[in-house]
Parts: sequence; structure tokens; C-alpha cells
Amino acid sequence: MADLSKSEIIKSNPIGEGLNAFRKSFTSASPDVPDLSNAVEHMSIGNEGFKNVVLDLILALQSLPAARLLPSPSGRGILLVDLSEFISSVVSGNFDAKSAIPLLNKVINQASDTDIWVAVSVLVTHSTPPPRPSPYSNRTPITFNTSTSFNTSEYRKDFDDTLKNELKSSLHIDIPGFFDVFFGVVTNLESVAEAVFRKCREGDNPLYKEGNGGGWHDWPEDAHEEKVLKWFKERIGMFLEFAEGNESVTNILRRPLGQPGHHLSGSTAKRKLDIGFSNGTKASQNLRYDWSQILVPGELKSNPNADKRTNTWLDLARYARHVLTAQDTRRFVLGFTLCGSIMRLWEFDRLGGIASSPFDINKEGLQFVLAVLGYLLMSEEQLGFDPTILESGGKRFIEITRNDKTERLVISELIKRQPSVAGRATTCWKAYRDGDELKKVLVIKDSWQYPEREEEGELLREATEKRVINVARYYHHETVRIGGKEDDINDSIRKGLGITKSTDAFLHPSVTNEMESRSRSTTRKRSSNSLNAPLPPNKRSCSTSPHAGGRHLELPNRIHRRVIVRDYGKNINKASSRVAMLAALEGHESLRNLTSIIQSDVSIGNLMMNEDDDNPSWPSFLIDLDLAIQEDRDKLSGAPNKTGTRAFMAIGALYGEKYSFMHDLESFFWVLFWICIHYNGPNKESRVVTRFEKWNYEEMEELANLKKGMVDHEGDFIKTVEENFTLYYRPLIPWVNRLRKVVFPDGGRWKREDQELYSQMRAILEKARSDPEVSAE
Repeated sequence: MADLSKSEIIKSNPIGEGLNAFRKSFTSASPDVPDLSNAVEHMSIGNEGFKNVVLDLILALQSLPAARLLPSPSGRGILLVDLSEFISSVVSGNFDAKSAIPLLNKVINQASDTDIWVAVSVLVTHSTPPPRPSPYSNRTPITFNTSTSFNTSEYRKDFDDTLKNELKSSLHIDIPGFFDVFFGVVTNLESVAEAVFRKCREGDNPLYKEGNGGGWHDWPEDAHEEKVLKWFKERIGMFLEFAEGNESVTNILRRPLGQPGHHLSGSTAKRKLDIGFSNGTKASQNLRYDWSQILVPGELKSNPNADKRTNTWLDLARYARHVLTAQDTRRFVLGFTLCGSIMRLWEFDRLGGIASSPFDINKEGLQFVLAVLGYLLMSEEQLGFDPTILESGGKRFIEITRNDKTERLVISELIKRQPSVAGRATTCWKAYRDGDELKKVLVIKDSWQYPEREEEGELLREATEKRVINVARYYHHETVRIGGKEDDINDSIRKGLGITKSTDAFLHPSVTNEMESRSRSTTRKRSSNSLNAPLPPNKRSCSTSPHAGGRHLELPNRIHRRVIVRDYGKNINKASSRVAMLAALEGHESLRNLTSIIQSDVSIGNLMMNEDDDNPSWPSFLIDLDLAIQEDRDKLSGAPNKTGTRAFMAIGALYGEKYSFMHDLESFFWVLFWICIHYNGPNKESRVVTRFEKWNYEEMEELANLKKGMVDHEGDFIKTVEENFTLYYRPLIPWVNRLRKVVFPDGGRWKREDQELYSQMRAILEKARSDPEVSAE
């Protein structure tokens, strides 16, 4: 509404005697002040009496006709709405008492109607807090996976619950066409397997007999683990012997691995692998293996019914997670379960896991030979390794096209690899441009993103172009391409396999007679089509989409994106001193002010620092914008969910509020709190604290309640930090408590967005760095 219209409203609806009752009441409340115009100056600002005076005035203003006609300065309709909001702020104590003085003075001094209404507009505009972000009914759901845990021992119970949550609705079995997609591409597999299987059936005492009572010779009837392992290795040796002379089988260096009594190195918790395939000509019983050597993991169970149990599938998923974590160029992992004589073939990628229909190796001998030889004959790309990461002369590298020129970036070391099956699976390498004599450091980051989410590379480029400080600077980004096509899960890896005719693994019936009836009906060897045949009607039980024909509507997709930045550092918890660590909490404010981007995943892993004088990177900086959001966005990205690091998430975010920059600032507090509990100084090992380890696994609302209870009472908070902060970080106790006071006003959650919180937190950290006890080493 134009100013003229406001003037007309004010002129047509004069205040008149409408505020006289308030003035009279105010006069009687201030009998000792001779000059009414000075009465406000003599009042005790902030006490209960002053609050009542302000309430009386606002109520009087609400009764005036103009309040129902003047437009809201905040765009909420009419001014009356703002006045009602302001009353709520006064009652709750969430307002600046001094802000009401200009209006009170004008009313008491009987200023013009226009001056009074202008003062009203100023008051409600600047004093009424913006509404706290409310729960966002359409907010992108937050999920947690096994990569979002910090300082945990990965105890089996907690870890398995998280893994199950990670794979919830993402494990699908009985996928039609599975074998053709993953084994049908292996050169000469079918002809080699048929030749080997033919020899298995030759002679008076063949290795394999068909028909009733047939099957593999010497198969252990009780399917005891050690006996099956011995049998399995012997059969594979025979298969390779039968295949000698075929050019496709020469120089195979892969062999079965079976060390169920030995822990494999390369994982946080001790884990054993029942069976699998690894590189190496001989799998010694005494040789210690690492997860980095496992090509195909397997899971053995003696009971055939275990094939229908989720525990079996989760055991294999756990192995796949270790393989994916230990092998930094692995895009997906193939595996298998063998329960009694029932075999099922699996594939795990960043969407979850899918599996073939089961088959009985004693009824479908050729199928068993095809599967085993397939694992032995597959190329590295077919096994899931990334062909865009090349190797020459003992050096690994990638090639990019930048400014219309091809650049080779040499990978010098792995920085990090997120441990998970489903998820973004972020991997970072330290690299330099080939030909650069100075070998200036670049960081290559690969991750699997939902295609609906805004590209991190574009956000970083915008931040760099707008000269944002203390955020990793952009160099290049691209979508990884393999075979001339964008690398994604649904098309590039799964080759269009749908799940509408599959079964959700967690909804699989506990008992089924299908395998028994299928086995009785099989009297001759079956081709690989047995794993590709359409399912009988009673197996088509878990369509996950009402659109059976729309593959991409059935299951979300993830796309392989690559981002390269020019800043390299170490995580904040590795700071050389307490002072250096406190200086690293920077970057967020500049990003938000210059681009309106909120990082929205503040964690130990995303706060970097640089203490190397020869490193031109920022002294401290923020990384990872792959979950970042635009502050003023009016719609969601469309991504099915987003992951978060729950130990560092703000209380309101855990409750599901619409995300605010205030949540990120609260996350800075939780990062500092966590470091002080779990780390004991430079070059020291971190520790696991049982009380806080469960923060990695708690349900969101329960964790929110735990955090609220942690900060709501100063005495309790001091007691907690004194008992749990490491000796090295105990000097920070008073400063962390001061941060608590500004991040959680009066021990509670913030009620309004406060731009000043940046400067308040920064001032506390600067004073902390000057504290002699903090700076002493």
C-alpha cells in the first residue's frame, strides 16, 4: 500500500481520545514525576511494572480503528497482526524493553497521530522476532547411515541397527535379469563354464550327477562351515584345472579365501569373513588378510532356511561395507550367500543392495559353475572398480577437461573415504597437476549425489566468484562419465534393473516352500536363464511403486559427481594447539552473507585448518557444500532424503524444524564440545566415551532431549564437562560454558534468529585464545 494511502487511513481514523485512558493509567502509576513528558525516563526498564505498561499501551493501540486498516510493515496483512505478535513477545520476555521507549515517549507527549503510528511500525518491525522456524512438513527427511558416526567402537548391536536403518527399503531380492547384467558381460563365460561343467559330469565317478539323488560329489550333507570351505576350494581348483588351455582362463590370480577364524585388518571393529575371493595365487590359512584385498565377499550358513533371513543379508552387507571403505576406487561390490546348498548372488552400491533369485547348487550345477567362474574371470571394471582412475608408472591419476584443455591430475594420497554402503560415500584424494613443478595441492572429491540436489561444484564456483572467504576455493567439477555415459546407479551400474517385481528384503516371508517345489521340478541342468526368469505370481509381492513401468519412479537414483578444490588442510581436531583449534571456527558467516548459502552440515570432518606456512590454502576454512541450501529457498530439492552427522546436529534440526543458519551456529558449539571430550591434544589417539557414543545411534527426538538436558542448567553442565573433558581441553571449560550461554539463552533453545550471534561467538573465542591457561602448552 502506498504512503498516501497510509496517510489517508490515519487522517480518516484519528486517535482522538483513544489513548487517554492509557495516559491516565500511566499518570497514576508515576505520581512522583512532576513532568509527565519525563516519566518514561524515570521508570525501571526491564522490571515487571514496565512490561505491564507496554502491554497496556499495545492493547490500547489494538482497539483503535486504524490498527485494523493500516498495512503490516512485515507483510503479515494488517498492523493488528503485528501488534498481537508483539504482545506474545512481551509476555514471553523475548523483546528488547528499550525498543518501546520511543513509542511511549510519543504517546505520553501527545505527538501527532502520524508520528505515533510510525513509531508503532518501527517497534513491531524491529522488536517482534521473526517466528521460529516451524517444523517443515515437506522438509527433506534426514537419515543416518554408518558413515555419520564419530568416536565409536562400532559395537555389533548399535552398528547393526544403524546399518539396517541405512539399508531400510534399499535391499531387494529376486531381481529378474540380475545374472545377465552382472555376469552376462564376462567374455566367454558361458562357453568356458559349459566346457568345465561337461568335464564335471564325465567318467564313472563324476564330480556332478544330474537328476534325483544327484548333485555334487562329496558335498557335505551337514553343510558344516569348515567342510564347505574345504569342498568349495577343492571344486574351484578343479574348475580351473578343467579350464586349462582356454585363453580366457590363463593367468588368473584370484583364489577363494576362507578364514572364518581370523579377523581381517582394515576395519574399526574386529570383523571376520566366512568366504570370498581375493587376489593372490594361494590363500594361506595363516596369512593375515586385509579388507583391501577382498574382491568378492561371501557369507556361509549351514541352514538352508537362513537364505530367507535378513540377518544373513545384513552379515554380507557388513562385509560389503568394509570392502567399499577399504578400496577407494570401488563403485560397487558383488557378493554371494551360500546357506546349506542354497546360493544367492548379490550386488551392493550406493543405493543399497539387490540380489538374484536363490538356486540350489546341487540341483543347478551349471549355474554354480557360471557364478564361480564369473567371479574369477571378471575384469576389474566388472567387479566394480572405477575405470576413470587410471594408473601408469606406479602413479594413479585422473584426466579432466578444463578451459578446453586436458589436464592430468596425479593422486598422491587418500585423504578420507566415508564408511558406508548406501549414501554419498564421499572420497577425497590429495593431488597435483601433472607438469606443475611446484605441485600445488588440489583436492579431488568424489561422491554419489541425488540428481535432484543442486550441484556442489556450482555452489563452490559461485562462492569463489563472489570472493567468499574461508570456504574451499573452486577449481573444477564434472559428472563422472564411463563408456561415454554419465555414471549413475540405475543405468550405469544396474543397467536398468527395476525392483517392481522384486521382494523387499525386510518384508520377505519367513517361510516359503517355493525352493522345495522348484527343486523337485528340476531334473536336468538349467542355463543361466534360471536367474533371469520372471518370478511366479506369488513372488511379485513388493512392488515399491504404483508405476510398474517407470524404472526411475521405483527407486531413487544417485549420480557420480567429482569436485576439485584448491584448498587443502587437516580436520579441526588435529590442530597443533588449543589456540589454533579455536581459530578454525570460521567461514560460515562470509558464505551466508555473500551467497545466502547455508552449509547445513557442520561437523568435525567439514571444518578444516592449515598450519603449514608453505600451503597457500586458507588458514581455516569450511568444506562440503553437498548438503548446502539456499537460505531463501521456497521449495525443496526433491531429493528423497539427506544425511546428517547426528552428534553435531542442532536440537531444533533433530526435532525437524525448517533449517536456519542458527542451527549451523549451534552445531559449531557441539563440535567444540565433542572435541573437548574425545581428543586429548595433538598427535594423541581419540577415545570412545560410552556416555556419548550412543549419540551416534540414538533416535532423533531422544537425542534432542539428551542435548536439551545437557545445556539447560549451568551447574549440571559444568559438572558434566568437568567429568568428561580431557585433561588437555580442561582450560576451555569456562569458555565453552560462555558459548553455551549465548547459543542457548537462559539455558533454552533460541527463540529467534539473531544475526549478532556470529559476533558474540567470535568475541568469546577471541578472548579464549588470549587466556593464558588456554595458550599455555
